[in-house]
Amino acid sequence: MVSSTAMAVVNGVANPLPADPRRTLLEWLREDLGLTGTKKGCDHGQCGACTVLVEGRRINSCLSLAQLHDGDEIETIEAIGTPDKLAPLQRAFVTHDGFQCGYCTPGQICSAKALMQELADGWASAQTEDLTARPSPTPEELRERMSGNICRCGAYSNIIAALEEVIAADADHQGTVA
Repeated sequence: MVSSTAMAVVNGVANPLPADPRRTLLEWLREDLGLTGTKKGCDHGQCGACTVLVEGRRINSCLSLAQLHDGDEIETIEAIGTPDKLAPLQRAFVTHDGFQCGYCTPGQICSAKALMQELADGWASAQTEDLTARPSPTPEELRERMSGNICRCGAYSNIIAALEEVIAADADHQGTVA
């Protein structure tokens, strides 16, 4: 049982964690905190619609118990941008039509934000050819890194185009875009 002082910082605001140890992070975010941008897709960790960032790393919130996040910093799509002030990733998704129905888009964007940091940190993926060199954001590399996020509408090529645009702009601005 988590103590009554167990807290997590969600989008910059400290929130007490739920007392129920069975409550998933997804349920807590959506139902208790009202952050409905994070979507429930498959509820089995297979689609990525529920992707959020915990301590800067992407996770499937449907597979994680909320109580495990005492002291963690959690970021949801609501903290990445707003309709009035879109983040560069969001603008690129709009520009390249990286969504159709939009259901998977919050998870896609959270995952893409983490992907940008993984590339900046030099993390390898299954597509990284030279493990001693910084990974190159080839379309194959980007597809591999986004493979945990499913788009049932099939906007994959548009999502990759959006990522390529933001990565190129980020390189031009020396890491200040994402």
